[in-house]
Amino acid sequence: MTELTISKRLKKIANYLPSDAYFADIGSDHAYLPVYVCKQNETARAIAGELNVGPYQSAVEQVRKWNLADRIEVRLGDGLSILSPAEVEQIVIAGMGGSLITTILDNGKDKLQRVSRIIAQPNINARNVRKWFYQNGYYLVDECIMEEDGYHYEIVIAEKTERELHLSEKEYYLGPLILKNKNQPFYTKWSQVLHKKQNILEQMKQANEPNGKKIMQFEKEIHWLKEELG
Repeated sequence: MTELTISKRLKKIANYLPSDAYFADIGSDHAYLPVYVCKQNETARAIAGELNVGPYQSAVEQVRKWNLADRIEVRLGDGLSILSPAEVEQIVIAGMGGSLITTILDNGKDKLQRVSRIIAQPNINARNVRKWFYQNGYYLVDECIMEEDGYHYEIVIAEKTERELHLSEKEYYLGPLILKNKNQPFYTKWSQVLHKKQNILEQMKQANEPNGKKIMQFEKEIHWLKEELG
């Protein structure tokens, strides 16, 4: 059988799962990640969750194709509702907006009893995800920013803690661990964002009724970006 080919993004996410993972992949996109992880590690198990029937059926076929139905279960349902309480130890939610990711986590808090690690890859608003972690007993143990096919992705990994922890607003926005290890994708992505924000700020200032609060937020973020981009 031919080798499974997955994106660099999914391979990077897979690296943050332990070899004996029992994880749920929410919005599993053909179950590529569960299949890849379970092919790499014979002790790994997974639940692939899909909201819509079409992607659900595609995921079922993918699992059958690789003869992994004994270790990967595909379930149809909304977010974490597909899980029983205390069922899995890790959760992956990738390829969605940060606000949707936090909504899924909020709505499924009762399913997180055994979940020691959450791996999220928000397409936008990673800040929201970091804030959710720190407001709900998780702290960042790793994070990265990477580029693939012209797109930039932030991956944030959090583990459960009993301690009260907080970040600064700047750290929520840009990522405390990413700021300590700034790479080329960091400079490329945030240089583009800085340029866009500066243009939008000028337009906002010229509006008939400028939104003072929004202008202040943009000015703050532009200041942070200039600080970090040098």
